Amino acid sequence: MTGASYPSLRGQVVFVSGGASGIGAEMVAQFTRQGAQAAFVDIDDTSAEALVAALAAEGHAPFYQHCDIRDIAALRVAISAVIARFGPINTLVNNAASDDPHTIAEVEPDYWDERMARNLRHHFFAAQAVRPAMAGAGGGSIINIGSTVWLFGAPKTIAYATAKAAITGMTRSMARELGPENIRVNCVIPGWVMTPRQLATYIDDAAEQQISTRQSLSNRRIQPADIANMVLFLAADESRSCAGQNFIVDAGWV
Repeated sequence: MTGASYPSLRGQVVFVSGGASGIGAEMVAQFTRQGAQAAFVDIDDTSAEALVAALAAEGHAPFYQHCDIRDIAALRVAISAVIARFGPINTLVNNAASDDPHTIAEVEPDYWDERMARNLRHHFFAAQAVRPAMAGAGGGSIINIGSTVWLFGAPKTIAYATAKAAITGMTRSMARELGPENIRVNCVIPGWVMTPRQLATYIDDAAEQQISTRQSLSNRRIQPADIANMVLFLAADESRSCAGQNFIVDAGWV
């Protein structure tokens, strides 16, 4: 394991949505290497099974369940299964999302509703589901994953950007309501992260030039580990006084 070690994460039960690939997979890996019991859901069974096998070979097997987070009933069942198997969830990471490009003209009501279901709605209902056991265990951490797209007005992302902006408001309200139960709620806002999907789909010479021009750290390319490092901190006791905040990890873009 590289990076900071957080003894308070050892033995924690952690639930990550969208944990099979990209930033989510890095979170799952880093939590297991800290000694936490990581559980995650996704719809990409192939990637999920490969991740479980790789981490099991290291001696850190996470617990995977197939779940489409747009199906709130199924999400509740998956969360209940983790609680029944491992005990109260100490850290919830609402990570699952999709940033497929779309123009204003092509958006129809069904597509808008699907984007909200995939990028926003599950954050609330997952938090609602983990809250009773988390509070009963003395508190915990809920970490919502946002995006900088709404902060600088990225084109062809209006439904995605709307959902990600709403997460900030949700985080603030949720932190205020759950704080008396010692549940800390925060939002991590990544910049342009070099996940395999981004590299294969979006990163070309023009994108590289834009990154170099816009980022204060012009030579740095944000990696999934950079986001996972912030999430680990917000899950650990070292962040015990952090609540209701946005933590931007974008190499100085916004």
